[in-house]
Amino acid sequence: MKKLLPTSTAGSLPKPSWLAEPEKLWSSWKLKDEALMTGKQDALRVTLQEQKQAGIDIVSDGEQTRQHFVTTFIENLSGVDFEKRKTVRIRNRYDASVPTVVGPISRHKPVFVEDAKFLRAQTNQPIKWALPGPMTMVDTLFDDHYKSREKLAWEFAKVLNEEAKELEAVGVDIIQFDEPAFNVFIDEVNAWGIACLERAIEGLKCETAVHICYGYGIKANTDWKNTLGAKWRQYEETFPSLQKSNIDIVSLECHNGRVPFEVLELIRGKKVMVGAIDVATNIIETPEEVAATLREALKYVDADKLYPCTNCGMAPLSRDVARGKLNALRAGTDIVRSEL
Repeated sequence: MKKLLPTSTAGSLPKPSWLAEPEKLWSSWKLKDEALMTGKQDALRVTLQEQKQAGIDIVSDGEQTRQHFVTTFIENLSGVDFEKRKTVRIRNRYDASVPTVVGPISRHKPVFVEDAKFLRAQTNQPIKWALPGPMTMVDTLFDDHYKSREKLAWEFAKVLNEEAKELEAVGVDIIQFDEPAFNVFIDEVNAWGIACLERAIEGLKCETAVHICYGYGIKANTDWKNTLGAKWRQYEETFPSLQKSNIDIVSLECHNGRVPFEVLELIRGKKVMVGAIDVATNIIETPEEVAATLREALKYVDADKLYPCTNCGMAPLSRDVARGKLNALRAGTDIVRSEL
């Protein structure tokens, strides 16, 4: 983008209460069949309008058409049995009942392409679309077929690449891959995680991003973060490899966390989506608090490469709180733009 400090969101935004239960992650749909399809499109219109009113520059779907940022994509693939469930440890934090990989992974139809096409028709602004990353997909399943996290990740990378190319073809400007697992399985990230990510973006001409955060503001994540010490150093171990990768943009959590800002120096030259909004609290940041985070980041990121953003998705928050936070993000960014 040519605009200085273009604002964006990391991922999900709250769904309208008529579509799904509010302030709850992964809640069930309240509508069915054709009414659900229409309801999802209406929700896309609503979330787009709220982003526009808040002054967000790079808009997204707010994940209005999916229940879960990983499994909604997986539901549309062959080789995964959602009836055959196992309990696994998700990102070494909490147990969950997950579907099982029972055969070769393949994608026989687009997953989000029609949704992206619909959103593209509603706006001329740049659009960012999020997909789950290969490693995070692997960590959200039980594998009874490949019996290798790496082999399964490569298969997911192939189908993600197919989806990404079709999203690019309908006008998506930035395709983001969500990889919270990158902050947990450090050795695997450097051994094959980033390589799988590069396979997922192979051949794309649009901009690509990877979002690496410390998770939604749910208890399992906040409890885990409390065990990480005074300074969170996970980024330090993966950023040198990411800096050498073909990924254009790195999205990370900065505001109200314990991430030392100097880790940004390790990805100097990359575009950086700096999380300046804390999604784990209902307290709405002041514009000056947002500006302070951005000023600190600017010590390590060139101004033309800094994209103010949220730490993570905001689906568990109320729509009023989310709106307030988006407004704060824009207002704080305006302060720093004026200073530059």
